Amino acid sequence: MRKQKIYLETTLFNFYFDKSRDAHDATVKLFKEVGAGKYEAFTSGTVIEESEKAPAEKRDARLALVGEYNIATLQATEEVRRLAGIYIAEGIIPSKYKTDGIHIAIATVNGLDAIVSMNFQHIVRQKTTQMTRKVNVENGYLPIDIISPMEVV
Repeated sequence: MRKQKIYLETTLFNFYFDKSRDAHDATVKLFKEVGAGKYEAFTSGTVIEESEKAPAEKRDARLALVGEYNIATLQATEEVRRLAGIYIAEGIIPSKYKTDGIHIAIATVNGLDAIVSMNFQHIVRQKTTQMTRKVNVENGYLPIDIISPMEVV
């Protein structure tokens, strides 16, 4: 059986260390399952850039997770930026939050199965899932699942 390929969005790296968050336990469990080889995990240069904006201690801890759990890093290519632009043009993602569209587009362009996120404002939403699936298929890509860590573990 093929391992599910999942994209770990920025919020998961935050929730991993924030014990006060409801999804902390599920997030840590997901990372441990990644480490045990249950999933093939990916993140992106975009996540790295967002993490680098944190104070040094938090930044270093978040970035260490990438190596600790052997998470592959994908990049935002021109193809990714084009698809993210379509998400914005279609009203799926507000232009002010274009990075959220880039996360979805990176996972889509690279043929991943799912994006795992705790961003319920723009990413983990029924509207976003439905509309990105439509746009993806119309543009020759496979539909992608957009889920929280609680739905994975």
